[in-house]
Amino acid sequence: MGEVDEAFIQAVEHRPKLTITEAEGIPLIDLSISNSNSIEALVEEIGDASKNWGFFQVINHGVPFETREKLELASRKFFAQATEEKLKVRRDEVNPLGYYETELTKNVRDWKEVYDLAVKNPTVIPTSPEASDNGLQELVNQWPEYPSELRVAYEEDAKEMEKLAYKLLELISLSLGLPANRLSEFFNNHTSISRLNHYPTCPIPNLALGVGRHKDGGALIILAQDDVGGLQVKRKTDGEWVQVRPTPHAYIVNVGDIIQVWSNERYESVEHRVMVNSEKERFSMRFSFNPNHDVMVEPLEELITEQNPAKYRAYNWGKFFANRRRSNFKKLGVENIQISHFKITEE
Repeated sequence: MGEVDEAFIQAVEHRPKLTITEAEGIPLIDLSISNSNSIEALVEEIGDASKNWGFFQVINHGVPFETREKLELASRKFFAQATEEKLKVRRDEVNPLGYYETELTKNVRDWKEVYDLAVKNPTVIPTSPEASDNGLQELVNQWPEYPSELRVAYEEDAKEMEKLAYKLLELISLSLGLPANRLSEFFNNHTSISRLNHYPTCPIPNLALGVGRHKDGGALIILAQDDVGGLQVKRKTDGEWVQVRPTPHAYIVNVGDIIQVWSNERYESVEHRVMVNSEKERFSMRFSFNPNHDVMVEPLEELITEQNPAKYRAYNWGKFFANRRRSNFKKLGVENIQISHFKITEE
């Protein structure tokens, strides 16, 4: 990534400012239950954070630090290899799991390299986004020769992240006034994907982004970032891009598009992006908690009333996922599929 290709250059209106606004107020939530921190108070905190920010950080989350550290060290070893070694496990349009270095966001190339892994191995998804195609395919993880410990480190971490995701899902369900297990049924054969990210140092941090502005299409996203930082969230109150300061051992959580639809917009999936750094490389690990491929995503009937009718038509998650996957490879003439395409317009 030493040479600067024009494909990385953001349009003028989307270029990052190098003066950073630190995100004051992104909630830091303690997930432990005690006499001073009741389940009711915790549910209320989760609900407020989901409504007002769409993002929050969690501590005392139950994930052992050693588990996270092992995977981060293995990730650093993998990305430190020569490009030709990494390309041996490169993903393609048939199998979207593995290494990739030329991903696009909003048709602009991101300044990053990634390694994608399914949580359930194999994971079943539709063969194509076409409604007429009923074909399914199994996604199978590719494992590199080096580092040999990456597979075990990943599988241990994925188990812990899955447990945390279910815990957060229950808290979000309770915060919507629903039974704790109301949303769990959609995840029996979930299609969750983990991603190891590496953002190399960038000579043009004022022109390029590690990841361009976007919203996450899944249900819940859990991020572990290193101490370099770079994640920016578009603040709902004023549209300002604000940086999420790294908190040691915390995870950053954001609600995705699916929860926006399920909650009938009580909670909102918020736009975010990743800055790059001219002096320091950055590493992060992202867990995207996604439902079964056959789930039809639509506002939950308990949250629909005459005063608050359904704001979205139902859509199939697997087809949505397959469509999004395609746009990561090809520069499309149009923006890729969004939940706004299923929005019910008021007459």
